[in-house]
Amino acid sequence: MREPPLHVKILHPLAWVIEPLAGEPSLVVRPMFGCRAVYLRGRMVLCLAAKAEPWRGVLVPTERAHHAALIADRPALRPHPVLPKWLYLPEEAPSFERDSAWLVARVRAGDPCLGIEPGSDRKQPNRKLKRATSSSRSRP
Repeated sequence: MREPPLHVKILHPLAWVIEPLAGEPSLVVRPMFGCRAVYLRGRMVLCLAAKAEPWRGVLVPTERAHHAALIADRPALRPHPVLPKWLYLPEEAPSFERDSAWLVARVRAGDPCLGIEPGSDRKQPNRKLKRATSSSRSRP
């Protein structure tokens, strides 16, 4: 008789970064494009990436208006080379552990500079176009 397959959940290599958030009741971690998106209080606040560069470190979803201030506080942060609307803390940075702990502490404190509302940058459909299209179909 064959034994059932053993299911082992593999932890993300950077899961330790968000351990300080473990007690937060609103914490949600979801897969996103091979990474782990971290949500707190309904906002996407971090994204853990453990692939090859430039997808190896912590991505910081934030508005471009906050980039300069955050980079001034943590010079290892930089716009992500593929997703420049977000900041990126590469795992290879000498200050990675210290800076990722700083980011998590600011996220936990509810810093409004960090995080985005899910779907906030999605384009809304042009309702005028839809109405014009649907009303033109009903005409004889």
